[in-house]
Amino acid sequence: MTLMAITNTPETATIDDARLISGTLARAFDDDPMMRWFFPEDESREAVLGRYFATIFTRQYVHHGVCERTGAAASFWVPPGAQDKAVPDAETIQELQDILGDRAPLFRDAVETAAKHTPRGPHWYLAMIGADPAAQGQGHGAALLRSGLAKADAAGLPAYLESSKPSNLPFYEHFGFTVREELRLPGGGPVLWGMWRSPAGSR
Repeated sequence: MTLMAITNTPETATIDDARLISGTLARAFDDDPMMRWFFPEDESREAVLGRYFATIFTRQYVHHGVCERTGAAASFWVPPGAQDKAVPDAETIQELQDILGDRAPLFRDAVETAAKHTPRGPHWYLAMIGADPAAQGQGHGAALLRSGLAKADAAGLPAYLESSKPSNLPFYEHFGFTVREELRLPGGGPVLWGMWRSPAGSR
């Protein structure tokens, strides 16, 4: 199958897709400022990112989120009723600590800082979205974003996301997101932009 033949039609992701999704997201986030901060070693980053994404997908989001994929991208959404459940349990935390090694305290502080700034009202949270760079420009990320936003709009609810990559902000703004807050992660971490989108029909 050639890359051009890979469909960008969103499908529900299942636990059987873990290998595909973790590899796709590892490549998608290789140049992400926050992931480079958590995983600074160039030589091992893709493999370690693969373990990281496989862990949070199989232990967390596939059970409590709305996970979708195309042939070259994946997204994890958390609807409001699941946000108290879609948090790592003790075993998941231990697994993430093993993956992060001495960067685990930075990760914990970053997650806690971001959580303090998360909007409190009901909303759909885009926890993760990424497309394989080899498929860039083929509409995979846009298709997944539209699919999740359609669900939020159908419920009459806003959507929220965080991005540490400034070049992604115009992409999200194209879909109606606006920067709600800009915060610097502790420990010398990158800037994180919190972005908010009101439901269609209310803007």
